[in-house]
Amino acid sequence: MARPSVDDTEEKPLDPAAERVRRKLVRFVAVNLGLLFLAVMAVLVAVVYKTFDNDAPADAVSEIPAPDGAPLELDLPLPAGAKVLGHALSGNRVSLHIEAVDGQRSLLIYDVAARRVVARIALSQQ
Repeated sequence: MARPSVDDTEEKPLDPAAERVRRKLVRFVAVNLGLLFLAVMAVLVAVVYKTFDNDAPADAVSEIPAPDGAPLELDLPLPAGAKVLGHALSGNRVSLHIEAVDGQRSLLIYDVAARRVVARIALSQQ
C-alpha cells in the first residue's frame, strides 16, 4: 500500500466564505442549546414547585371542621317521604339525587363545612 503523504493528513484551512458559514452554524447551535437548557430548567423548577406546594384547595375535605377522634355528625333535612337514589362527594360538598313522594326528582347539593344547602335542582324531562 502506498503511504499517504504528509500533505493529505493535515487539514487545510477553509476558504473565508465557508469559515463564516461554519462560525454562524456554531453560534446558532450554541444559542439553541442555551435556550433548550433554560427551557428544561424552567420545567424542572415548575415540577419541583408543584410537588412542594402543600396548600390544599379551598374545597378540600380536610377543611371540614370535625372534632379530633370523633366522626362529624350532621342533620340534613329532606322532604317528607323522599328517597335518596344516589349520592356523590366532591370536596366539602355532597350531592344527593332525591325522589319525592310525588315522583319528582331533584338534586340537593349540601356544603358540609358551611352546614347549609347550597342548591336544589329540579330534574324534569323535556
